[in-house]
Amino acid sequence: MTASPGLGETRTASPELLRSVFRRHAAGVAVITAAGERPAGFTATSLNSVAAEPPLVSFGVGTASSSWPVLAEAEHVGVHILGEHQRELAATFARSGADRFGPSTFWRSGPEGVPLLDDVLAWLVCRVVARVPAGDHHIVIAQVIEGDPAGEGRPLVYHQGRFTALRD
Repeated sequence: MTASPGLGETRTASPELLRSVFRRHAAGVAVITAAGERPAGFTATSLNSVAAEPPLVSFGVGTASSSWPVLAEAEHVGVHILGEHQRELAATFARSGADRFGPSTFWRSGPEGVPLLDDVLAWLVCRVVARVPAGDHHIVIAQVIEGDPAGEGRPLVYHQGRFTALRD
């Protein structure tokens, strides 16, 4: 077998290889929130629809993240689909040490006490049904119990290491 034209040299599996490959994969941007002693949240590009019946979603969260201790105990989570106008919000929830629920973040307490962010394209409140260890992360599987898909605008996308918008 010969190498395909236009392909570079292969590299051995490593965290750097995985990151390099996934920088080329455009992903929607979501913020996951949970109530705790203090609200917690983080930016996720790993959100997936798992099943329609029952309605299930999944996302990955690093066990070293500041949000993990709250998410490890939370019975419910909020899932927020961000719009292209929310780059700064995505960056705030992605930044380590940021005051994610500070004065520049507009939110309210929603169903089950879950922090709900304002002005998002859509949101869900979900009941956590499983936490699956996966390397230095956990995959959280959650069942949708309530939501609102009525926000307006275009989705925020993460590609090549930055938040961007879709182009027509």
